[in-house]
Amino acid sequence: MSEFTLVVGNKNYSSWSLRGWLAAKQSGIPFEEVVVRLSDPALRPELVKHSPSGLVPVLKHRERVIWESLAIIEYLAEQRPDARLWPADDGARAFARSVSAEMHAGFRALRSNMPMNLRKSLPGEGRGPGVAENIERVCKIWCECRGRFGEGGPFLFGHFTGADAMYAPVATRFRTYAVELDPVCRAYVDAVLAFPAYREWHAAALEEPWIIAEDEVD
Repeated sequence: MSEFTLVVGNKNYSSWSLRGWLAAKQSGIPFEEVVVRLSDPALRPELVKHSPSGLVPVLKHRERVIWESLAIIEYLAEQRPDARLWPADDGARAFARSVSAEMHAGFRALRSNMPMNLRKSLPGEGRGPGVAENIERVCKIWCECRGRFGEGGPFLFGHFTGADAMYAPVATRFRTYAVELDPVCRAYVDAVLAFPAYREWHAAALEEPWIIAEDEVD
């Protein structure tokens, strides 16, 4: 039995769960996975049993409970330093943490108008107020990371880090909603969507039968 358990929501929709799951995969820890269907109100007591906040993801390690995606990334980085979930260089690490925290706290227009939906192709949809500005800021972050720190691999800081886990759901949204991107950002989206851990998540999402109506953009 694994010392670690990761509680996630519906894989088709739960962008925050994807962040924690990718970080767990990249850390190399063996973990048991518990999927709680966010679309089923009857399962709310099960979710609260796992999560102090009533939200996912939640990482359990022995008697410890870590909730919120960014906290999970930090905890895994401490537990598995060899996985390099943050860049080794102080300056790059500070930048990676800053852009990750910005993702955690911001981009509300993009997140609400373009909900993650891995089963759909919705070109031209989701362009509500503030979305264009959010997209512009994301692309600026990606270009700066790739230009300053991306040598040695296709991800924001070369190899896959916690920052990539934080921005991976945005990459899926840009594909779902067919966002036009410059070559640097397009190559980055392609790298994220080809990442083996993401492909594993995506395949499982396509097998889910559950629908969350409010996350289905017509």
